[in-house]
Order: sequence, then structure tokens, then C-alpha cells
Amino acid sequence: LRWQDELRHILRPYQEVLRSYFDEEKLRTAIAWMAAQSGPPPTEPLTGPFVLWHPLYHDGGVARPKGGSGMLTQALRRHIEAHGGEVHTSAPVEEILVRNGQSRGVTINGHTYTSRAVCSGTHAKETFDHLLPAAYRPDEADGLRIGNGFGAMLRLALDEPVTYRACPEPEDDARVGLQLLCRDMTQLRAAYGDHLAGRPAEDPPIIAMTFSAVDDTLAPPRGEVLWLWGQYFPYELSGADTWPQIADAVADNLIDQFERYAPGTRESIVGQLFQHPAWIEKHLGLYRGNVMHLEMSLDQMFSARPTFGTSNYEGPVDDLFLTGASTHPGGGIMGASGRNAAGVILNSL
Repeated sequence: LRWQDELRHILRPYQEVLRSYFDEEKLRTAIAWMAAQSGPPPTEPLTGPFVLWHPLYHDGGVARPKGGSGMLTQALRRHIEAHGGEVHTSAPVEEILVRNGQSRGVTINGHTYTSRAVCSGTHAKETFDHLLPAAYRPDEADGLRIGNGFGAMLRLALDEPVTYRACPEPEDDARVGLQLLCRDMTQLRAAYGDHLAGRPAEDPPIIAMTFSAVDDTLAPPRGEVLWLWGQYFPYELSGADTWPQIADAVADNLIDQFERYAPGTRESIVGQLFQHPAWIEKHLGLYRGNVMHLEMSLDQMFSARPTFGTSNYEGPVDDLFLTGASTHPGGGIMGASGRNAAGVILNSL
């Protein structure tokens, strides 16, 4: 295709890009539901590139640490320590030290630690509004769009493997792959409509994940872990409801929706944790429950993430570097922003 045609696809909402390529509604829906994982709805302009999630997975494959995602951080810690570094936990940073326009360390629990450079991997709002001295806060931080949350995760422990209606044998591949449980584009758009109205999606699309099917360290023999990610769920609710008041009902609805595909799952549940937007903010420090830190729209992507002046992994003062979901290419357990930031830091030092 000519570059003009490609540009037109990039400028369109991803549902329109899919309509131009595919006739089958089920195929369009599967790709659109994966595209929606970044947050923007299928009707938002300039989201065409999000349909590339599917081909990227096919091209590069999908990997997951044995023992769960937390094992990735443990491996990183061992790697740092093997090279003479130290990792400190339960040590929240109180301030980034700035001397003559250069970052020179951090303050933790009243103690000062100096350094040649500082790399902040936390939320851009936390870095700009709370860790940096106010005199060095970039004006562009006023325009950061965090949004109103968009997803929630229900983590379930089961005493037997999931059995899907369409694949009645537990050994079938259905438990190995991600299950994109979205009937059609209408369901996806309706869920976002509920979100705009400030209420949890009544009929949420779901991604079901049973990683214990490929990793026997996650559950006891014959047991199962089942993660249900659903959208759309706003952080700020309309009316007088609060998340602590409605969390149980919303979690029950997610299970009900999943049972359309895997009846009998509820009877197998022996434990659960519902990570709704308010929980995500309280326990994970992600403002307004946005797992991507900032809205993943074109005005906050590429050279504009988190702001135009801080998009090359370099902060608003010298020797302060940025990484994490607030920087390009956004959220996800892929390490891309960390790798990119490391290259910038090494070149600088």
C-alpha cells in the first residue's frame, strides 16, 4: 500500500481498520478485544496501530516466567546483586535530590544516598508532583491524562482444572491459550458505554488465563489458578456507590459471565482476590487504577510520553532518567521501556 493509505489506517479508530481488512465479525472482535487491552475503545480515532498486538504476539511469541510474573523481579534482583549492586525493598523514596539543576541522589527514611544519576521507574505523576522539588516540576505535568481506570482482575484459586463448554476435556489446548471471551463488537462498545456512564460494565468482555496449565508450580496437583481480566470498570463511580460497597457484586458478575463459557467453575473456587480500580490504586500505587499509568492515546504516546519534554527517558533535570509504564511504549510486562532507558543512561554516563 502507498504510505498515504497506511497513514489513513493509523488515523482511524481500530474498529474501522479491522472493518477494512476482515469480513468475519468473530475475527474482528478477537483482534479488537486484544487491541482494547491498552485502554482506548474501538471508536477512538488514531488507535489503528493497536491492532498490531496480534501479529506482534505471533511474530515474537509470548513468554512467562515459571512461578509467575513475580519471578521476573526476583531474577532481576539476582542479576543486579551478581554484578555488585544492592536492592532495597520497603524503602519508599521521599525526595529526589537536585543540586544546581542536576539529580544527585535520593532521600529515604531521612537518610541521604548520593549518586551520579537517578532513574525513576514509578508513575510520572509521583515523580513530578511528589519526588522532585517543586521548583523543578515541569509545567507539562499539568496536562498528564491518567483517565478513569479501565480494567479489573479477578484472581481465583480452584480445586480442579477449568472445563470449557466448547472443549470439555481439561487436557485440551483451551487452558493453555488466552481465552478472548468477547462475543462481538457490540458487547465491547456497550461495556465502554457503561464506563463512560460511571458504572461497571454489566456485560464485560473477559480475558481468561489459566497459567497453571503450563506451570505446575502455581497450584497443587489437580488445582488451578484462573485469572479473569475484564473491561470496562471506572475508578470514579457515578452516584453514591463506592468500590468497597460493590466489589463483591461486580466480582460475582464476572464469574457469572465466565460461566457462560465454563459452567460449574463457581463450585470449584477455594480462594479469590478482586483487584478493582480502587484496590489497584491503594495497593499498587497506580493512580486512579490505570495499569498503564497514563492514557494510551496518541497525545501521550511515542515522543509525547509522558510529555514532549521528557520523552527520551530523560527527566526535567540533568542526570534524572525515567522508565516504566509512564514512558514509551507504555504498560505491559515486556521490559521495553527499561531496556530503552538503560541504553540512554549508559550513553549519558
